[in-house]
Amino acid sequence: MQKNSSTNPVNPWVEYMQDAMERSVLFLDILRQRGNNYEERTQRVAPNVLSFDAELISDGRTFERPVNYALVAITPPEGVVIDPKKRPFIVFDPRAGHGPGIGGMKHDSEIGVAMNAGHPCYFVGFLPEPMPGQTVEDVCRAEAQFIRTVTDLHPEAEGKPTLIGNCQAGWQVMITAALNPDLAGPILLAGAPLSYWAGVRGRNPMRYLGGNLGGSWMTTLTGDMGDGKFDGAWLVSNFESNNLANTLWKKQYNVYSKVDTEGPRYLEFEKWWGTPVQLNAEEMQFIVDELFVGNRLTAGETIMSNGERVDLRKIQSPIIVFCSWGDDITPPQQALDWLLDLYDDVDQIIQNGQTIIYCTHQSIGHLGIFVSGSVATKEHEEIAMNMEMIDSLLPGLYELELTDLDAGTANPDLVGGKHVAKLSPRTLDDIRALGHNSPEDERKFATAARISEINQGLYRALLSPVVQAATTPVSAEILREVHPNRVAFRAFSDRNPVMTPIAEMAEEIRSEGNRHPVSPDNPFLQYEKFVSSWVINGLEVVGKAREVWAETLFHSVYGSPVLQAAVGLKSDVAQKANRASGALHQIASPAELDEELGQGGLPEAGMRALLYVMRGGGIDERQFNALEQIYRAASDKAPIPVAGLKAILRQQARLLRADPKAAMAAIPSMLPKDSDRGERVVETIETIVGAKGKLEPETAKRLREVRNLLVPTRKTATIRKISGK
Repeated sequence: MQKNSSTNPVNPWVEYMQDAMERSVLFLDILRQRGNNYEERTQRVAPNVLSFDAELISDGRTFERPVNYALVAITPPEGVVIDPKKRPFIVFDPRAGHGPGIGGMKHDSEIGVAMNAGHPCYFVGFLPEPMPGQTVEDVCRAEAQFIRTVTDLHPEAEGKPTLIGNCQAGWQVMITAALNPDLAGPILLAGAPLSYWAGVRGRNPMRYLGGNLGGSWMTTLTGDMGDGKFDGAWLVSNFESNNLANTLWKKQYNVYSKVDTEGPRYLEFEKWWGTPVQLNAEEMQFIVDELFVGNRLTAGETIMSNGERVDLRKIQSPIIVFCSWGDDITPPQQALDWLLDLYDDVDQIIQNGQTIIYCTHQSIGHLGIFVSGSVATKEHEEIAMNMEMIDSLLPGLYELELTDLDAGTANPDLVGGKHVAKLSPRTLDDIRALGHNSPEDERKFATAARISEINQGLYRALLSPVVQAATTPVSAEILREVHPNRVAFRAFSDRNPVMTPIAEMAEEIRSEGNRHPVSPDNPFLQYEKFVSSWVINGLEVVGKAREVWAETLFHSVYGSPVLQAAVGLKSDVAQKANRASGALHQIASPAELDEELGQGGLPEAGMRALLYVMRGGGIDERQFNALEQIYRAASDKAPIPVAGLKAILRQQARLLRADPKAAMAAIPSMLPKDSDRGERVVETIETIVGAKGKLEPETAKRLREVRNLLVPTRKTATIRKISGK
């Protein structure tokens, strides 16, 4: 790039028009390259945008029930050292219409940060074409087999594999884990919707789409016209229609206005965005009926072919939900309100033994949750680095809060990264405070689901046989090829003879001395930017008006008392609770708890005392990183593995929760005669609770009680020092 170096004054209009013409040619050439990329990738058997080398480990096409998924091992980049004893990470790619590989598109990614922390990494991707007869259930069974394979490859790993499900892959991983409760380690859901009706009025318009289209009958029609396949390009179109301003103008104008620098980034992203894949019609029907419209998964109404009910309460692994307020595809309500479907309060979560953590970003968009480098090097990095803390966390609901590590941070040597990770206890009221549906709105969505079932049944009975008889493989392929999304890519490729001179002109403009960028202060350039902002504002107004119309239509139609009564949602039976909430596991009897109170020795007593001191205050990574010290202080045995530490913590927490007074009163009977060791345990507890700085008065009080139990004669100098008294 070379600016016009003439010393003669340049007419602003001439300067602007020259630059505009050059930018237009270069922009068209970028579209030409995009079209050529599309043509090249559609010819590949396994196109993807992974930026890492990988080795095929398991091919789902060879399974008893074949699927178009495969498990690959990620090859560490040069300079990255992997510890085979660390728990492996498995990233599951979202199959939501787009091509595979987005979870590992950049080196600053979920895969990248896990490998930088020394973890072996695996990736579950897919091919563009589904296997004949493949179902969502088949895919979930295959994913379970992939997890077992990775587990077998790492017999000495410190924990079960961590599963990362991006977007659509998130609910798929949750189904897999619910059907195989003992299989997975911690599960990270990144931008993954689980509660499809959730949202707030005035926002989240995509949740109304299914109802306003009359339900899932159009999905059935599309599958019939596709000769048993559903074209993922329609899903891409839905995503694009959610933001008219970006789809029709902002994305293209951003490239045009920065044509000298923006091309490579744009082309790399469009490789993924512009390569839609196929789903079997049965797969898509399941997704729409069970999730998008029916919202049956979190209600415990999704049943597999063998009669097994999918109950998310059966999942024993910690679940980390990462969502963002800037996400218009999966807003925080759709990522988190499944908890309100499953549980009435946090006590039920605790009783059921589930550990659930959520983390919200203030602004990042949907794709940025698992693509943005800034998110990868903060939220994903901290989650990966603190996975052992998360896996050892006691049952309950927590919020992950990250604060910057600075000069004022206490005990910075106990912090692994650039941020301090703290897990703060939360209740379901905190989830409700994010925004949720009223009971009246829930009934409207339930009405839409009933109407969907009626319309889909009528279509199957009256129209489906005719459409299927008129459809051939050739007609289905023609419909796919003329889809607007595909045409928009192919029209600018070299297949179009009009683009041939564009390539030559662009090459000439890029040659030395032939590019004449306009001055930033050129008045016509400023006017161009003004017109662009005007176009964006206009499209945003149109988009907002459309959203208001869609919301008004939905609530007007499905809020009708007559329609609700016609589908059976106004009867006395319908007004009763119709969801399976609560806990699966029963609390142990008082007799069983009494027997356990005095069991164990100083390690168990120390852990119980520590939990008593810290109860209700959450934990941050500095405290967890010092936690193993209490076991070493209380025992002469080798360092305890994470699984053993987790078992002790959970048992002692259960006893404390059942009867705090009795649990603490039993501690003296568990102590050995070695008072020096008990003193070391107290000192370690003081170190752990004080790791994050000055203690709260209530915590200091509990710490004094614990010291009197473990070392009755010990003086109080230490507690006074760390509590600031």
